[in-house]
Amino acid sequence: MDKEKLKLTSSEIGSLWGEYVNGTAVDVVNRYMYSIIEDEAIKTVFNEALKTSEKQKKKIITFFESEGFPVPIGFNESDLYLGKQRLFSDAFCLNYLHVMTLHGLLGHITALSISVRKDLRDFYDSCDNDAKKMYHQTIELLLDKGLFQRDPLFYAYEHPQFISGNDFTDGFFGKRRTLAATEIISISFNLKKSILAKSLSIAFSQVAESKEVRKFLTESEKTSDGQINALAKILQADNLPVPKSLETEVTISTDSPFSDKLLMYHMGFLFQAAQNYHGAGLATAMRTDLVTIYEATILQNLMVTKNWFNLMVKNKWLEQPPLAPNRTEIAKQK
Repeated sequence: MDKEKLKLTSSEIGSLWGEYVNGTAVDVVNRYMYSIIEDEAIKTVFNEALKTSEKQKKKIITFFESEGFPVPIGFNESDLYLGKQRLFSDAFCLNYLHVMTLHGLLGHITALSISVRKDLRDFYDSCDNDAKKMYHQTIELLLDKGLFQRDPLFYAYEHPQFISGNDFTDGFFGKRRTLAATEIISISFNLKKSILAKSLSIAFSQVAESKEVRKFLTESEKTSDGQINALAKILQADNLPVPKSLETEVTISTDSPFSDKLLMYHMGFLFQAAQNYHGAGLATAMRTDLVTIYEATILQNLMVTKNWFNLMVKNKWLEQPPLAPNRTEIAKQK
């Protein structure tokens, strides 16, 4: 069997479709941010991100065309309005790039894990390498500028210890133990992403043209805020620091640099991606109060996603991914 002539599987096509649509949405935001950034070091990193995005976009187009699939529409110049009043600070832009790089890292690894054909595996390998390079660059720049808040520090025990009773899982009525380092991972990860989602909801609600879109964004901001407060209280109960908010890095501009379609899609992407992280947090939580928070958060995000879907479909903004053949309908055409 000629391995280079294997047709791409449904999973491989699906991963490429998702990479293209999500990638073009983020690329439009990055292009706007690049146009307003004043700090030369941050601008340089964004310039590299734009070049990487263009390289990956061209390669994905090649995969689609070689398989005879239509190239997704995604997002392009029609969704970007350059020259508008500044909406974000340079610090916000750098934080945005860092968090979206984290999303990209996880997405590339997932896509690689379901890829079989060698040229596709090689492509995702290169995407992963590009994302890892960007991750290091954004971390270093955030640290250099004093903008990165590290996770809480723990102090070492003298010897390894074992769980001594069932009360290890208690989380209510004052019985709860202090947080485990393994639980901090998801708490910190989810907090930082919810903080970005809340700030973007605020920014996008200021500039959205449609009243329906503004209403959705205002409600999603409240949802993110509630989830942030719930996890923040868990940290504060153990006298641990909470990651800094980003709301003050959003200006008071009401001049939209993006189409409402892009605003909505971006928020939907963040809420859908968050389900993976909240699910991981639920899987590693060993305190009942944490389990309750993650379960509530997942249900809240499902409701947000349902409202998002309905609004996207109503406005004909939601592009359909490739579907399995409908054998019943095909038979009817005979």
